[in-house]
Amino acid sequence: MSLILGIDPGSRITGYGLIRYQNNRLEYVASGCIRLKSDQLAERLHVIFQGVTQIIQQFGPDEFAIEEVFLAKNASSALKLGQARGAAIVAAGNCQLPVSEYSARKVKQALVGNGGAEKFQVQHMVKQMLKLEGEPQADAADALAIALCHAHTHQVLMKVAGASHSRRGRLK
Repeated sequence: MSLILGIDPGSRITGYGLIRYQNNRLEYVASGCIRLKSDQLAERLHVIFQGVTQIIQQFGPDEFAIEEVFLAKNASSALKLGQARGAAIVAAGNCQLPVSEYSARKVKQALVGNGGAEKFQVQHMVKQMLKLEGEPQADAADALAIALCHAHTHQVLMKVAGASHSRRGRLK
């Protein structure tokens, strides 16, 4: 059994989502947002660090997955996003959690089957895969999607590792 914490970092809103993954079964645990109200970047980064640390302490996840930085149109925004990621990653590191990083394209591919999927498609798949009654908030849905991508990637890796050897180019 594995409890996975997914983080969708942002300099104004950081989403988080927790799922339990066991024997190819997925279960929703919790999700939400860390809202950053201060205009001071240093204060926002501190709130992200504290918020992620508190979530880790409260739920005790086994694994931590976070979205990679994407190339933004605005260099300043990309730098702030990178700093927000850093604050969350340091919180995970301080709690001795292994950190996995996934591109937005990889997350979309894992959930929707299309790396160019729209945000609403990802939200819909999160709702379906976790059997949620309502639509999760957008940033929380993205965080849950990252956790689901991690679970999917782990499942695929386990299948490949379980293939003892190949025969005529096919996995056994």
